[in-house]
Amino acid sequence: MRLPQLEIDQLEGRGREIADRIAGRRGAVRGPFQVWLNSPELCDRVEALGAFTRFDSSLPTHLRELTLLMAARNWDAQYSWNAHVDKAVEAGVPREAVEAIARREPATFADEADQAFHDFCHEVLTEHFVSDATFARALEHFGPQGLVDAIGSLGNFTMLGMCLNTFQVDLQADRVPPFPDVRGYAKVDAGDSANA
Repeated sequence: MRLPQLEIDQLEGRGREIADRIAGRRGAVRGPFQVWLNSPELCDRVEALGAFTRFDSSLPTHLRELTLLMAARNWDAQYSWNAHVDKAVEAGVPREAVEAIARREPATFADEADQAFHDFCHEVLTEHFVSDATFARALEHFGPQGLVDAIGSLGNFTMLGMCLNTFQVDLQADRVPPFPDVRGYAKVDAGDSANA
C-alpha cells in the first residue's frame, strides 16, 4: 500500500471511534478503510454509504453483489473483486456471468429481471448513459427506488475501486489476480498475462 499501515490501537478521538465501529460491523479495519481513516470524517460518510449499499439497499443481495463486481471490473479493482466474487456466487449470481464479466464479455442471466438489471448497470458504466429501452425494462422490474439504489451502489463501488487502485491497497495474499489484462496495478496485454 502506498500509505503507511494504520495502527488502530494508536488512533485517537474521532478516528478511533470510527475504526471501532467499522471493526464491529465488518469484523476488522482492512482494505480501503486503512486509506479512508486518514480522513476520519470522509471515512465516516463513506462507511455509512458503503454499509447502506451492502446491507440495507432495496436491491436483493445478489444484485448488490453484482453492482460491486461490475464496478470493480470497470475500475480493475482486484481487491474488491477478490473480496466479493465468492459472496456474489453464493448470493445467486451465476458463476458463468461472473466469469464473463471478469473477461469483459457479455454476461447472460436466465432471470429476465437480473438481465435487465445487468444491462442497465452495464450501460451506466460503459456508455455513461442509459437508453430509453434499457431504462424502461429496468424500471419495470425494480421501480424508481431500485434504480436509484443501483446508481448509489455503482457510485459507491466506483469510489471504492478508485481508492483501492490509487493507493495500491494490497491484494489478498491467498488470491490470484482475477483479470487477464491486469497485473499488479497496471494494464497488460491479456495474451502476455497468461505467461506471467
